[in-house]
Amino acid sequence: QVHLVESGGGSVQAGGSLRLSCAASGFTLTTHCMGWFRQTPGNERERVAHISTIAVTTYANSVKGRFTISRDDAKNTLYLQMNSLKPEDTAMYMCAAKIGTCYLADDRDFNYWGQGTQVTVSS
Repeated sequence: QVHLVESGGGSVQAGGSLRLSCAASGFTLTTHCMGWFRQTPGNERERVAHISTIAVTTYANSVKGRFTISRDDAKNTLYLQMNSLKPEDTAMYMCAAKIGTCYLADDRDFNYWGQGTQVTVSS
């Protein structure tokens, strides 16, 4: 059975840092495209970053240079290091997985989702 469990969210002041974790079970990260997404009430979900099966990373322009996606294959865990946080980064952050390549992956192609962890950045 597939499970994704996020942790590491919280409240931080602008300019601060947080590291989110996503512990996966029931499948292997290295065979899946893994993504971090965020959503605020009333807004569309945004794909923040994703990492391919061969560890190629891609970022949304809004977080490029500030966020880093990575994974620990031994722990089967996905991470999102978030630095220089801004109030507009406030959102529920979720990790998700789709089998195979990230190439041309639509958000609807991600078929495993975690419950999310809240990040709040105050000014």
